[in-house]
Amino acid sequence: MKPGALIDSILTQLNQILLGKDYQIRLCLTCVLARGHLLIEDIPGVGKTTLAHGLAQTLGLSFQRIQFTSDLLPADVLGMSIFERDTGQFRLQRGPIFSQLVLADEINRASPKAQSALLEAMEEHQVTLDGQTMQLPEPFCVIATQNPQDQVGTFPLPESQLDRFLMRVELGYPTPGEERELLCGMDRRDLMATFSNKISAEDLITLQTKVQEIHVAGALLDYVQALIARSRQVNHGLSPRAAIGLVRAARAYALIEGRDAVMPEHVQAVLASVADHRLHPDKNGLTAARLIETVPIP
Repeated sequence: MKPGALIDSILTQLNQILLGKDYQIRLCLTCVLARGHLLIEDIPGVGKTTLAHGLAQTLGLSFQRIQFTSDLLPADVLGMSIFERDTGQFRLQRGPIFSQLVLADEINRASPKAQSALLEAMEEHQVTLDGQTMQLPEPFCVIATQNPQDQVGTFPLPESQLDRFLMRVELGYPTPGEERELLCGMDRRDLMATFSNKISAEDLITLQTKVQEIHVAGALLDYVQALIARSRQVNHGLSPRAAIGLVRAARAYALIEGRDAVMPEHVQAVLASVADHRLHPDKNGLTAARLIETVPIP
Protein backbone atom coordinates (compact mmCIF):
# COMPACT_ATOMS: atom_id res chain seq x y z
CA MET A 1 0.00 0.00 0.00
CA LYS A 2 1.26 3.49 -0.85
CA PRO A 3 2.27 5.84 1.99
CA GLY A 4 -0.67 8.15 1.29
CA ALA A 5 -3.19 5.31 1.58
CA LEU A 6 -1.59 4.06 4.80
CA ILE A 7 -1.70 7.53 6.36
CA ASP A 8 -5.31 8.07 5.30
CA SER A 9 -6.37 4.79 6.93
CA ILE A 10 -4.58 5.78 10.16
CA LEU A 11 -6.22 9.22 10.28
CA THR A 12 -9.67 7.84 9.47
CA GLN A 13 -9.56 5.42 12.41
CA LEU A 14 -8.10 7.92 14.87
CA ASN A 15 -10.70 10.53 13.97
CA GLN A 16 -13.37 8.12 15.20
CA ILE A 17 -11.86 8.32 18.70
CA LEU A 18 -11.52 12.10 19.04
CA LEU A 19 -14.21 13.92 17.16
CA GLY A 20 -13.37 17.23 15.51
CA LYS A 21 -9.65 17.05 16.38
CA ASP A 22 -8.21 16.29 12.94
CA TYR A 23 -5.46 18.91 13.20
CA GLN A 24 -4.36 17.74 16.66
CA ILE A 25 -4.37 14.12 15.50
CA ARG A 26 -2.25 15.06 12.48
CA LEU A 27 0.24 16.73 14.81
CA CYS A 28 0.41 13.62 17.00
CA LEU A 29 0.98 11.39 13.98
CA THR A 30 3.56 13.89 12.72
CA CYS A 31 5.51 13.48 15.94
CA VAL A 32 5.54 9.68 15.71
CA LEU A 33 6.56 9.73 12.02
CA ALA A 34 9.37 12.16 12.87
CA ARG A 35 10.70 9.67 15.46
CA GLY A 36 9.94 12.10 18.27
CA HIS A 37 8.33 11.93 21.68
CA LEU A 38 4.99 13.58 22.30
CA LEU A 39 3.65 15.59 25.25
CA ILE A 40 -0.14 16.00 25.39
CA GLU A 41 -1.14 18.70 27.85
CA ASP A 42 -4.69 19.52 28.90
CA ILE A 43 -7.19 19.16 31.71
CA PRO A 44 -8.27 15.63 32.73
CA GLY A 45 -11.04 14.06 30.72
CA VAL A 46 -10.57 15.46 27.21
CA GLY A 47 -9.19 12.26 25.69
CA LYS A 48 -5.40 12.39 26.15
CA THR A 49 -5.02 8.80 27.35
CA THR A 50 -7.63 7.55 24.89
CA LEU A 51 -5.68 9.05 22.00
CA ALA A 52 -2.46 7.37 23.14
CA HIS A 53 -4.24 3.99 23.32
CA GLY A 54 -5.71 4.59 19.88
CA LEU A 55 -2.33 5.44 18.37
CA ALA A 56 -0.74 2.28 19.74
CA GLN A 57 -3.55 0.07 18.48
CA THR A 58 -3.80 1.73 15.08
CA LEU A 59 -0.04 1.65 14.48
CA GLY A 60 0.33 -1.97 15.58
CA LEU A 61 2.83 -1.22 18.36
CA SER A 62 3.46 -3.01 21.64
CA PHE A 63 2.07 -0.78 24.38
CA GLN A 64 2.55 -0.17 28.09
CA ARG A 65 0.90 2.45 30.29
CA ILE A 66 2.65 3.83 33.39
CA GLN A 67 0.53 5.80 35.84
CA PHE A 68 2.81 8.47 37.26
CA THR A 69 2.09 9.23 40.92
CA SER A 70 3.98 10.98 43.71
CA ASP A 71 5.31 7.67 45.08
CA LEU A 72 6.51 6.27 41.75
CA LEU A 73 10.13 5.09 41.75
CA PRO A 74 12.56 4.87 38.80
CA ALA A 75 12.56 1.07 39.21
CA ASP A 76 8.82 1.07 38.52
CA VAL A 77 9.62 2.45 35.08
CA LEU A 78 12.93 0.80 34.19
CA GLY A 79 12.83 -2.50 36.07
CA MET A 80 15.06 -4.04 38.71
CA SER A 81 17.19 -7.02 39.63
CA ILE A 82 15.31 -9.67 41.63
CA PHE A 83 17.09 -12.26 43.73
CA GLU A 84 15.86 -15.79 43.08
CA ARG A 85 16.36 -18.04 46.09
CA ASP A 86 16.18 -21.25 44.07
CA THR A 87 19.09 -20.38 41.80
CA GLY A 88 20.95 -18.07 44.19
CA GLN A 89 21.27 -15.51 41.38
CA PHE A 90 19.78 -12.15 40.44
CA ARG A 91 17.37 -11.99 37.53
CA LEU A 92 16.77 -8.75 35.66
CA GLN A 93 13.06 -7.93 35.59
CA ARG A 94 12.45 -5.46 32.76
CA GLY A 95 10.06 -2.61 33.39
CA PRO A 96 7.28 -1.22 31.20
CA ILE A 97 9.73 1.10 29.40
CA PHE A 98 10.65 -1.89 27.20
CA SER A 99 7.77 -1.36 24.79
CA GLN A 100 7.47 0.30 21.40
CA LEU A 101 4.98 2.90 22.64
CA VAL A 102 5.05 3.90 26.30
CA LEU A 103 2.33 6.09 27.81
CA ALA A 104 3.61 8.12 30.76
CA ASP A 105 0.20 9.10 32.07
CA GLU A 106 0.04 12.32 34.11
CA ILE A 107 3.81 12.57 34.06
CA ASN A 108 3.92 15.75 36.12
CA ARG A 109 2.27 14.07 39.11
CA ALA A 110 5.49 12.15 39.78
CA SER A 111 8.55 13.54 41.53
CA PRO A 112 11.51 14.80 39.48
CA LYS A 113 13.45 11.67 40.50
CA ALA A 114 10.85 9.42 38.89
CA GLN A 115 10.58 11.67 35.85
CA SER A 116 14.34 11.45 35.32
CA ALA A 117 14.02 7.70 34.70
CA LEU A 118 12.83 8.54 31.19
CA LEU A 119 15.73 10.79 30.19
CA GLU A 120 18.18 8.19 28.91
CA ALA A 121 15.43 6.15 27.26
CA MET A 122 14.04 9.15 25.38
CA GLU A 123 17.40 10.48 24.22
CA GLU A 124 19.45 7.34 23.60
CA HIS A 125 16.72 4.69 23.10
CA GLN A 126 18.49 2.59 25.69
CA VAL A 127 18.31 1.85 29.42
CA THR A 128 21.16 1.23 31.86
CA LEU A 129 20.35 -1.08 34.78
CA ASP A 130 22.95 -2.41 37.24
CA GLY A 131 25.73 -1.39 34.90
CA GLN A 132 24.15 -3.21 31.95
CA THR A 133 23.03 -1.19 28.90
CA MET A 134 20.06 -2.56 26.97
CA GLN A 135 18.57 -1.27 23.74
CA LEU A 136 14.88 -0.44 23.56
CA PRO A 137 12.69 -1.86 20.79
CA GLU A 138 12.26 -0.06 17.48
CA PRO A 139 10.30 1.98 16.77
CA PHE A 140 10.26 3.56 20.22
CA CYS A 141 8.08 6.47 21.30
CA VAL A 142 7.09 8.00 24.62
CA ILE A 143 3.73 9.74 24.80
CA ALA A 144 3.31 11.65 28.05
CA THR A 145 0.15 13.33 29.27
CA GLN A 146 0.37 16.33 31.55
CA ASN A 147 -2.16 18.19 33.64
CA PRO A 148 -2.06 22.01 33.86
CA GLN A 149 0.60 23.25 36.29
CA ASP A 150 -1.93 25.10 38.45
CA GLN A 151 -3.67 21.85 39.44
CA VAL A 152 -3.02 20.29 42.85
CA GLY A 153 -0.24 17.70 43.16
CA THR A 154 1.78 18.54 40.06
CA PHE A 155 5.55 18.89 39.68
CA PRO A 156 6.78 21.11 36.83
CA LEU A 157 8.88 19.34 34.21
CA PRO A 158 12.43 20.72 34.10
CA GLU A 159 13.64 22.30 30.87
CA SER A 160 15.97 19.38 30.16
CA GLN A 161 13.02 17.00 30.16
CA LEU A 162 10.70 19.28 28.20
CA ASP A 163 13.36 19.48 25.50
CA ARG A 164 13.24 15.68 25.11
CA PHE A 165 9.71 16.03 23.72
CA LEU A 166 9.75 16.90 20.05
CA MET A 167 6.19 18.25 20.17
CA ARG A 168 3.55 19.34 22.64
CA VAL A 169 -0.14 19.26 21.72
CA GLU A 170 -3.24 20.58 23.48
CA LEU A 171 -6.57 18.96 22.63
CA GLY A 172 -9.15 21.41 23.96
CA TYR A 173 -12.88 20.97 24.47
CA PRO A 174 -15.17 19.49 21.78
CA THR A 175 -17.78 21.67 20.11
CA PRO A 176 -21.40 21.28 21.35
CA GLY A 177 -22.25 19.13 18.33
CA GLU A 178 -19.27 16.87 18.81
CA GLU A 179 -19.99 16.59 22.53
CA ARG A 180 -23.59 15.57 21.78
CA GLU A 181 -22.28 12.85 19.47
CA LEU A 182 -20.00 11.64 22.27
CA LEU A 183 -22.93 11.55 24.70
CA CYS A 184 -25.15 9.61 22.33
CA GLY A 185 -22.54 7.36 20.74
CA MET A 186 -20.61 4.27 21.77
CA ASP A 187 -18.20 4.41 24.69
CA ARG A 188 -14.71 5.12 23.35
CA ARG A 189 -13.21 2.04 25.04
CA ASP A 190 -15.87 -0.17 23.45
CA LEU A 191 -15.24 1.55 20.12
CA MET A 192 -11.50 0.93 20.29
CA ALA A 193 -12.16 -2.74 20.97
CA THR A 194 -13.53 -2.94 17.41
CA PHE A 195 -10.44 -1.33 15.87
CA SER A 196 -7.78 -3.18 13.92
CA ASN A 197 -4.10 -2.50 13.31
CA LYS A 198 -4.03 -0.34 10.20
CA ILE A 199 -0.28 -0.79 9.82
CA SER A 200 2.47 -2.85 11.44
CA ALA A 201 5.57 -1.70 13.28
CA GLU A 202 7.56 -2.50 10.13
CA ASP A 203 5.22 -0.29 8.06
CA LEU A 204 5.73 2.53 10.57
CA ILE A 205 9.51 2.25 10.24
CA THR A 206 9.07 2.44 6.45
CA LEU A 207 7.01 5.62 6.79
CA GLN A 208 9.59 7.10 9.15
CA THR A 209 12.23 6.41 6.50
CA LYS A 210 10.05 8.11 3.88
CA VAL A 211 10.04 11.24 6.03
CA GLN A 212 13.80 11.59 5.54
CA GLU A 213 13.27 11.55 1.76
CA ILE A 214 11.04 14.64 1.78
CA HIS A 215 12.95 17.44 0.04
CA VAL A 216 13.93 20.57 1.96
CA ALA A 217 15.03 23.48 -0.23
CA GLY A 218 17.75 25.92 0.75
CA ALA A 219 15.24 28.78 0.90
CA LEU A 220 13.12 26.76 3.33
CA LEU A 221 16.15 26.27 5.57
CA ASP A 222 16.73 30.02 5.40
CA TYR A 223 13.21 30.49 6.75
CA VAL A 224 13.77 27.98 9.57
CA GLN A 225 17.04 29.65 10.53
CA ALA A 226 15.38 33.06 10.53
CA LEU A 227 12.70 31.76 12.92
CA ILE A 228 15.34 30.25 15.18
CA ALA A 229 17.44 33.43 15.14
CA ARG A 230 14.41 35.56 16.03
CA SER A 231 13.65 33.29 19.00
CA ARG A 232 17.18 33.82 20.32
CA GLN A 233 16.61 37.54 20.71
CA VAL A 234 14.99 36.69 24.04
CA ASN A 235 16.10 34.47 26.91
CA HIS A 236 15.66 30.72 26.40
CA GLY A 237 15.66 30.86 22.62
CA LEU A 238 15.38 27.73 20.52
CA SER A 239 18.39 25.39 20.57
CA PRO A 240 19.99 23.59 17.60
CA ARG A 241 18.13 20.44 18.72
CA ALA A 242 14.86 22.37 18.42
CA ALA A 243 15.85 23.55 14.93
CA ILE A 244 16.61 19.99 13.82
CA GLY A 245 13.32 18.84 15.33
CA LEU A 246 11.41 21.58 13.51
CA VAL A 247 12.74 20.43 10.14
CA ARG A 248 11.98 16.77 10.96
CA ALA A 249 8.45 17.62 12.04
CA ALA A 250 7.84 19.77 8.95
CA ARG A 251 9.01 16.88 6.76
CA ALA A 252 6.64 14.48 8.49
CA TYR A 253 3.74 16.93 8.20
CA ALA A 254 4.48 17.35 4.49
CA LEU A 255 4.35 13.56 4.07
CA ILE A 256 0.97 13.45 5.81
CA GLU A 257 -0.24 16.20 3.47
CA GLY A 258 0.87 14.13 0.47
CA ARG A 259 3.69 16.45 -0.57
CA ASP A 260 7.21 15.49 -1.60
CA ALA A 261 8.80 18.76 -0.44
CA VAL A 262 8.45 20.94 2.63
CA MET A 263 6.63 24.24 2.16
CA PRO A 264 6.58 27.24 4.54
CA GLU A 265 3.02 26.39 5.58
CA HIS A 266 4.21 23.00 6.81
CA VAL A 267 6.78 24.69 9.06
CA GLN A 268 4.12 27.08 10.33
CA ALA A 269 1.70 24.21 10.99
CA VAL A 270 4.09 22.45 13.38
CA LEU A 271 5.97 25.44 14.80
CA ALA A 272 3.79 26.02 17.87
CA SER A 273 3.92 22.35 18.86
CA VAL A 274 7.69 22.21 18.47
CA ALA A 275 8.57 25.62 19.91
CA ASP A 276 6.15 26.89 22.55
CA HIS A 277 7.07 24.44 25.32
CA ARG A 278 10.72 25.45 24.82
CA LEU A 279 10.22 29.22 24.59
CA HIS A 280 8.58 29.84 27.99
CA PRO A 281 6.16 32.49 26.65
CA ASP A 282 4.98 33.16 30.22
CA LYS A 283 8.46 34.64 30.92
CA ASN A 284 9.23 36.54 27.72
CA GLY A 285 5.95 36.76 25.81
CA LEU A 286 7.41 35.22 22.65
CA THR A 287 5.24 32.52 21.07
CA ALA A 288 5.31 30.63 17.80
CA ALA A 289 2.44 32.77 16.57
CA ARG A 290 4.52 35.87 17.22
CA LEU A 291 7.48 34.34 15.38
CA ILE A 292 5.30 33.68 12.32
CA GLU A 293 4.04 37.27 12.41
CA THR A 294 7.48 38.88 12.66
CA VAL A 295 9.63 36.66 10.43
CA PRO A 296 8.90 37.07 6.71
CA ILE A 297 9.07 34.10 4.35
CA PRO A 298 12.20 34.44 2.15
